[in-house]
Amino acid sequence: MLEQFSQHLDLYCERTDIGLWAEPLNALSNLAFFAAGLWGVYEARRRNAGAFAEVLGWWVVAIGIGSTLFHTFATEGTKWADIIPIAGFTLAYTLFNLRRFAGMGWPKALAIFLGFYIAVGFLTYMVPGWLREASNGTTGYLPPFLALVFFGGLVIAAGSRAGWYNIVAAGIFLGSITFRVVDPLVCAAFPLGSHFMWHVLNGLMLGVLLAATTRYGHPRPGSRAGMQAVSA
Repeated sequence: MLEQFSQHLDLYCERTDIGLWAEPLNALSNLAFFAAGLWGVYEARRRNAGAFAEVLGWWVVAIGIGSTLFHTFATEGTKWADIIPIAGFTLAYTLFNLRRFAGMGWPKALAIFLGFYIAVGFLTYMVPGWLREASNGTTGYLPPFLALVFFGGLVIAAGSRAGWYNIVAAGIFLGSITFRVVDPLVCAAFPLGSHFMWHVLNGLMLGVLLAATTRYGHPRPGSRAGMQAVSA
């Protein structure tokens, strides 16, 4: 098991050996996540948006840490340090959409949450292997992309402007996905690859989402979080 987790990976154009600093641009571009996350924490505190919004900001910082680990050490183990924070943020932000933006109670929010991710999980599982390979594994990000579109529309229908931030974020995400897909295709012409732009645009995308949480995700009056925010 330990040998499996310490196995070195070479997944991106920029990496040419197993050295710690073999992906300098991919590693440094993770600063976009740190900048977005820390800005989100600052805005959550400044706007008194509540603990949930602040946690989402720190979660984006965790994404930056995990991605930096993966693009420096590049092992099977650090790959999961990259994947898990991203998956966790996706799920937490979905609940934020349902609870704070759409104002749903827990029973309804959980029912929609589970129904959506069971459906898109099955859809992602059914993606043909050749398409996963052709997309450089990017089809694994189908659930978060569909979540931005679906819950963006749902939140707009519920009357919150925050839904439009999701739609804008989905558009940015399409751009970042493109750079991730073409990374192995541009190696011959551009040895540094294009994966670093996946980081830069995703940092921007997450900053847009954090802007929505701090501007439109305040605890609702009457809720425990809302009463704590008022008393603070």
